[in-house]
Amino acid sequence: MAKAIRSDSISIPTPGELFAALEKPGKPNWAGQYRGPVSATYSNRAQIALNLGGLIADGFIAVEAQDSQQVKNIGTDIVKLAKALGVSQNVLSRGNSINEFAEDSEWDALQEELEATQNEVKSSMQTHRDQDLIILVSVGGWIRGTQVVSASVMQNYNERAAKVLRQPALVAYIHSKMNDISPEVHDEPLVKEVSNQLVGIEKLVSFPPAKAPSVDDVRKVNEAVGKIMDEIQSKEVK
Repeated sequence: MAKAIRSDSISIPTPGELFAALEKPGKPNWAGQYRGPVSATYSNRAQIALNLGGLIADGFIAVEAQDSQQVKNIGTDIVKLAKALGVSQNVLSRGNSINEFAEDSEWDALQEELEATQNEVKSSMQTHRDQDLIILVSVGGWIRGTQVVSASVMQNYNERAAKVLRQPALVAYIHSKMNDISPEVHDEPLVKEVSNQLVGIEKLVSFPPAKAPSVDDVRKVNEAVGKIMDEIQSKEVK
């Protein structure tokens, strides 16, 4: 994923990179990883940013499933959340491109367009000095991506795929970036909850290097990131 976003200092893997690692052992059931619609009416900016990251991950899932209608639906939702963050002008053209590529089933182009969309969102936030929200978009995408990867491994377990989830250094890094968020935003209940939950997830993904995690280990990771995803998606924050 040469086009993976590096416009900020975060080296959190994009959902596309996480899913590419899964492709090697076997073809996952991507359509089986769909979830219900995400609200477009959140009022809290931190919550919107976390959900926007998760939605971009959903876009990658739909591309992997080669489901053009689902890609278009998610593209529309991405634009709605982007508008709520004030970056709609930068992302609107990307939303149109996503629709066009989906209509023509141009899957490789869609992969690149989703990466570019994430780039546009972050670049716009950088311009507005919204570094906190840039971090949260990346974290939201990683959480949703890890939820999907762990669920896929559970459905079709093999050791090689399971080892993708061994990432203690990465989770420690993500947690450190959460701690870099301004006190005003970090002290918000949802942001604080996500940050606190990452401590437990770091322990869950600290498998011994020579040993693949068991199905039960993978299930625990899936449950932990699923709990955070539920909080991000449903917890209304003022």
